Amino acid sequence: MTAVVEVRDAHVVHRARTGGLFRRDRVYALTGADLSVAPGETVGVVGESGCGKSTLAKVLVGIERPVTGTVSFGGRELWAMPAAERRATVGAGTGMIFQDPSTALNRRLTVRRILRDPLDVHRRGTRAEREDRVRELMSLVGLPRALADALPGQLSGGQRQRVAIARALALDPALVVADEPTSALDVSVRAQILNLLLDLRERLGLALVFVSHDIQTVRRMSDRVITMYLGRIVEETPAGRVTDAARHPYTRALFSATPGLLDPVEPIPLSGPVPSATRPPSGCPFRTRCWKADAVCAASMPDFSAASRPGHRFRCHHPVQEDTPTRDLARQEP
Repeated sequence: MTAVVEVRDAHVVHRARTGGLFRRDRVYALTGADLSVAPGETVGVVGESGCGKSTLAKVLVGIERPVTGTVSFGGRELWAMPAAERRATVGAGTGMIFQDPSTALNRRLTVRRILRDPLDVHRRGTRAEREDRVRELMSLVGLPRALADALPGQLSGGQRQRVAIARALALDPALVVADEPTSALDVSVRAQILNLLLDLRERLGLALVFVSHDIQTVRRMSDRVITMYLGRIVEETPAGRVTDAARHPYTRALFSATPGLLDPVEPIPLSGPVPSATRPPSGCPFRTRCWKADAVCAASMPDFSAASRPGHRFRCHHPVQEDTPTRDLARQEP
């Protein structure tokens, strides 16, 4: 089966003014990323702020061009296409849901116009068919038809995000990337939006990439969980096994830091701050905070190793013993 999107050895480097007016440091936002997303699959992406999650999301939908590496959409190299073809492929084949709907939607346009714009740009159907599609999209995400002429400022946060989701689905994309889609919402409406995304995924057969710092939500939403640290993918785990079967120490530390009411686990302590993306450590980037690090970790970045279960791989010189409970790791001295 051909992957909806496939990224191979993608590197993204930004220039940032950090040391004065004329000095620009390189920011290594993404380093050697490999990821494929199959039709109908949901892939969760987790990691601390600044780890490269949003950069990876932009690469997947063609907003960010890697310095090196390839991005294939439906088996075709995205950045080898002519510009017009690439825009049409990405525009019709992907949808993106941004973090804050209050800034992602044009406040001067009505809901009807926001939802019709993608249809107009890509010339889908007649005018009457576009209006029918707008009504269909509003019904799909649970928005009353009476809100069609409302402006975003007249809607609640949850309603605005439903508009953003409907806009992402307007052209029947094969892939939807949701970048922190609930972090700007009140707690009371987060569950509604998450349940809506789950329902739409099942009904429409979407491939979904769900980016979030809310680790337990990612585990619930996803088939696979990708862990990122300082611009690198360090582990890929089946979602059902990520809590106590993850092999990378950083993945275990992330999940231990998530509060649990029914079965609480002490957080695994990590020493020191996250290193700068302008001057990443040699070898494994996590070694400066890892309780297992030694000279080998400083010397080289490990290649991916396969775990005993299919679909599970990790990059670590000293992985956690498989099926060691996270609570046991939390009791160890780092």
